[in-house]
Amino acid sequence: MTPFQVKDCGLLVRMSGLPSAINLRELRERIAACSENVLFHHFCETQLRPAFDHPDYRNDFAVWAKWYLSDRVLAERLGILDPFSMSSLEELRAVTLDIIDERLSEVAMIPSAAQGDEFFFLETTTVVFHTEEQVTHPRDLAKTIKDMSNGSVYYHFLEARRREPVGTDDFSAWLKEEEKKNAKYIRALESIDFYFHSLGNLKEDIVAALRKVDRKR
Repeated sequence: MTPFQVKDCGLLVRMSGLPSAINLRELRERIAACSENVLFHHFCETQLRPAFDHPDYRNDFAVWAKWYLSDRVLAERLGILDPFSMSSLEELRAVTLDIIDERLSEVAMIPSAAQGDEFFFLETTTVVFHTEEQVTHPRDLAKTIKDMSNGSVYYHFLEARRREPVGTDDFSAWLKEEEKKNAKYIRALESIDFYFHSLGNLKEDIVAALRKVDRKR
C-alpha cells in the first residue's frame, strides 16, 4: 500500500454576498438561492470552529431558529438533519426547504429575529496543510489518528466525503487499496455514526473502532 499522507486544514471564512435574513421567509429565500458552498459551511463546517457554543445542534440554521427566532419546533426539525446521509447537497437543500415550508404553513405569524440578530450567510475556502506524518500500515492508523489535530480529523473523515470517491472518508479510501485484506478496518469505520459527534468525540470513536479490530487480529 502507498503510505497514507496526513494533512491538516483550516478555514478562511468570508461573507457570501447574499443579503442577511431577519425572518423565516427570508431564510427560506436565501437557502433556495445560496451556493452549495454556503450550504455546506452552515451544515458541516461548524465543528471546525475554535468553539461551538450550541452543541445541541450541529448546523447554524437550527441554532438560529432556536435562539433568534425562538422557534424550538423548527430548530428540532432542522437539528436532526444529517447532511452526510443525503445523496447530494441539492437533496439537502430540498429537504431543508420542505421543512421550512411546512413550518411556514403552521404558524400564524412569520418568526422574526430582533434587529442585529439577522442570519448572515458565510462561505469558506479550505486551506490544506501537508504534515510530515504518514502511515505505512493499517495497524498504525489508530495511533496516528489519536495524535491528530481536529483539523486533520475533519479533513480526512468529513470533508473527504465531498471528494472522489464521494461519500468515503480518506482512511477507508486508503484501506481499500487492499480491500479484502483490510475489510475489518473498513467495516469498523463504516459503523461509526459520526455527524452528531464533536470532532474530539469522533476521534475517540474512530480510534476505539480501529483498536478493537487490532485486538482481534
